[in-house]
This record gives sequence, structure tokens and C-alpha cells, in this order.
Amino acid sequence: MTGAAEWTGRVGRAWARQWAQTDRAFAPLTRRLLAALAEIAPAQGRALDIGCGAGETSIALARLRPDLAITGADISEELIGAARHRSATPNLDFITGDAIAVAAQGAPIDLFLSRHGVMFFDDPVAAFTAFQAAAAPGAGLVFTCFRDWSLNSFASDFGPLLGEGPPPPEQPGPFAFADEARVRAVLAQAGWTGIDAEPIDYSFRAGEGPDPVADAVAFLSQIGPAARALREAPEADRPAFLAALTDICRARLDGEAVDFPAAAWLWTAKGPA
Repeated sequence: MTGAAEWTGRVGRAWARQWAQTDRAFAPLTRRLLAALAEIAPAQGRALDIGCGAGETSIALARLRPDLAITGADISEELIGAARHRSATPNLDFITGDAIAVAAQGAPIDLFLSRHGVMFFDDPVAAFTAFQAAAAPGAGLVFTCFRDWSLNSFASDFGPLLGEGPPPPEQPGPFAFADEARVRAVLAQAGWTGIDAEPIDYSFRAGEGPDPVADAVAFLSQIGPAARALREAPEADRPAFLAALTDICRARLDGEAVDFPAAAWLWTAKGPA
């Protein structure tokens, strides 16, 4: 499962190269996240984007709230480099580093946000307690994370091919926050209030264009569980693996796009007043 060492290395580099495709894959979810931010984001103050990746949500929020000082933090130098390349918005800064340390240095923070960047902490209670300690009174918290592995076909469709099932519960990684009760308990224990979760179903777009299947295969050969398996496969086994990957993508072809059903949570909470 993806950990900090991979995000600062191979995985971070791959996501930095594929930022346009990953933004495309998350586009319907990002729209819902930005709608929630439009309702809760203060006009002024400070905001922190936790695990900002290549910066799409940070950039969008900076345009939405031009007087709000926004910092995007990620441990991947390559992703932060991509984010900086995309935007020079005056009220936006990107920092390579651990979001907990960045929050402490930038306190008080009026808004914490994240698009799928909060599921990788070894101790999530400690992490969200640290964020709460750095929060301004009544600060907002808005983030998305994946729901159950079985509901996210871009992962579960590849289970038989990879010989894998659902990841162990609570293991840091993409599906660590799949369980609603667990996340609610984590946030409550960390001192957050007004905790609410909204389930969101959306289409994870893996491929489009003149040859959507080839586009999807190229993308999923770089990002996600199939990419790891392909990299680790013996050279002689790779043609058969790519053929199987192509068949899975072709099965999800709908018109002019390859879309995988996906499911997420949209969480909101408040810091103590």
C-alpha cells in the first residue's frame, strides 16, 4: 500500500507527470468539494490544503477567495513543483513538507481542506489533533476520501488480475478512511465538532479521446494498483498483463470514454469555538 516513502519517490513522480489525467479522473468529485468549500471558506484568514498534490483544489480556492491566504502542503517535491508551475496566484503558496508541521508553523489556520490527502497518516488521531491545535476558533475542516474498496471499480476491478482483495482495515493508504464510523470517531477524539459525512458516487474517468481504451491503459499503467503490479512483473509476463488490463478497460468503455464507478465521502467539521 502506498506510503510516505513512495509518495516522496516513484509514486509522487508518477502523479506529477500525470496531473492533468488525475485531475480529469477526479473532476466530478472535485466539483462537489469546491461547492462545499464555497459555502464554508472564509473570505479572509489562512487555509491549508493537506496533501495538495499538483494543486488543483488549492488553485481553485485561491481564485474563489482572493483575500484568503492559502498554503498547499505535500511531501512530494515533484508534485509541489507541478503545482507551482501551474499557478502564480498572489494569495497562494506551495510548501514541500509534512502538513502537520506546516500547520503548526502557519497557525492559526481558519480552514483545512483536502482532496484525498488525509488517509496516509500512521496515527490519524494524532494528526487531526495536531490540526485542531493549530486551528483558529471555529475553523472549518473539509475533505474527501474513498469509501469502500468494493465500490471503487478502478481498484476492485483489478483485484482478480492482481490476486488482491480489499486492503486491511485501518492500514494507512487510499482506503484507510473508508469506514464512516471509524473516521467519525477519529475526528471526535481529535476534538472536532459538527462532524458530518456525505456519500458521493461519481465516475472516475480513466480514458477519453480518439482511443479511450489506449488512453486508459496508458494512465492506469502509471497510476494505481495496476501500475505497481506492472512495474514488478517479470518482463516476460508484461504483454499478457497489459492485454488483461486492456480487457478490463474495454469492459468499462461507455461511448467515447472509459469510466469506472467510484465512491467517496465528503467530510465537514468545525474546530472548537
